[in-house]
Amino acid sequence: MWTKENLRDLIKEKMGDYLFIVVSNRQPYVHVFNKGKVEYKRSPGGLTAALDPVMQACRGIWVAYGHGDADRKVSDAKGKVKVPPDNPSYTLKRVWLSKEEENGFYYGFSNEALWPLSHMAFQRPIFRKEDWQYYSQVNKKFAEAIIEEIGSQKAFIWIQDYHLALLAQYLKKKLPTQLITAQFWHIPWPNSEAFRICPQKQEVLEGLLSNDLLGFHIRYFCDNFFDTVDREIECKIDRERLAIIRGEVETLVRPYPISVDFQGINEVSQSAKVAKAMEDLTEEYSLSGVRLLLGIDRIDYTKGIPERLLAIDRMLEKHPELKEKIVFLQMGVLSRIHLPGYKALNEEINKLVEEINWKHSTDRWTPIIMVRRHLSPAELSAVYRLGDVCIVSSLHDGMNLVAKEFISNRSDGDGVLVLSQFTGAARELGDVLLINPYDREGFSEGIFQALTMPKRERKKRMKTMRQIVQQNNIYRWAGRILSDLLKFEFKE
Repeated sequence: MWTKENLRDLIKEKMGDYLFIVVSNRQPYVHVFNKGKVEYKRSPGGLTAALDPVMQACRGIWVAYGHGDADRKVSDAKGKVKVPPDNPSYTLKRVWLSKEEENGFYYGFSNEALWPLSHMAFQRPIFRKEDWQYYSQVNKKFAEAIIEEIGSQKAFIWIQDYHLALLAQYLKKKLPTQLITAQFWHIPWPNSEAFRICPQKQEVLEGLLSNDLLGFHIRYFCDNFFDTVDREIECKIDRERLAIIRGEVETLVRPYPISVDFQGINEVSQSAKVAKAMEDLTEEYSLSGVRLLLGIDRIDYTKGIPERLLAIDRMLEKHPELKEKIVFLQMGVLSRIHLPGYKALNEEINKLVEEINWKHSTDRWTPIIMVRRHLSPAELSAVYRLGDVCIVSSLHDGMNLVAKEFISNRSDGDGVLVLSQFTGAARELGDVLLINPYDREGFSEGIFQALTMPKRERKKRMKTMRQIVQQNNIYRWAGRILSDLLKFEFKE
């Protein structure tokens, strides 16, 4: 089984003579001012939660966009700071963007074009020429920051996600013999019919195919990528070897299901700090004496939060005996609120919560509690431990790490996971209760089944799922990718 120590040994033995750099838009730690003092927060989201323990094992450099209001204060002249702040083990190098760059690169092309294009959630992508220009400009800025660190060394570069589709191409043009690059695409890859509407499809594909290794969560996304390339680019596709050859450049395409740090999460879940947080949250939200249904999501239209609320509404209509016996706690931070689609989603959620609570509440009970605030690691673990049922109802998701975090936190061996069939995690976790979030009747019955499942059955399912996540942990994910990356040789 892969562990942090295995991964560290691999990197020390095989990469010791080379620089190892991870690149992403989102940074793992954000420094902010609070009452005149500098504090830090861990960034929300699956990518940073998954990669932080990997980087602590690797002790390399993480290049990311610095957006915290105190980030510049704690960084040196080159934008670098040691992290994690309470136990430094690797270097975070921050790239600074103007508001115009952030708006065009991040809010524009990344999240109004590529994000809806890749997710089948019925949100129309928006393509603006100026957004693409900023997207290209920021990818070049990231390339310059990386090149500054490399100097004359040879380096392995591990690029993360859809924000940096052009980065490998810019890097290879500048340093053709010094780099080996891999890129992991953390969201779904759409089918070829969907992708062909992108005006910059050629440039995006050429950027991605500049990598030596390209990873997706599941084989289905790899197949979609092969079909897209086959239609849009002149190349040779070797499906037996899972390779794409363009001239003298070969890119290997592989499925790597991402995961979490099972052992680390499991240990934290049993700590005194988490036990105290469980007591505090139970008191704060009056959770004593009720069965707790749980949703933990960034507020995003791909997560199926309105569908989840409507399913709970329908369940209470069909099973009024559950009134005053259950509470649904939806926790999640606001996301990309600058964008019209996200503002509309937030308003829709507020409206649904108000209507459902008015419809079903009694003098002493309200069925839905909506919480929008940042959770500390201890609080997050406590919420997972408190939940009798965790509901993940994504309309489309690359993997969804909430599902795996819930399982990893359940050191008590109890709890039920209700999971959308449209997540990558659904292909790994056979003992979940699978639901179709678009089917309100079936969804509501799935939640009811979870609430009424016998304890023996709950524990049997949870034991199997914990074994799966423990075996296929974040270090196995990273170890497989890095092992494949190490098979490449630097060009002379």
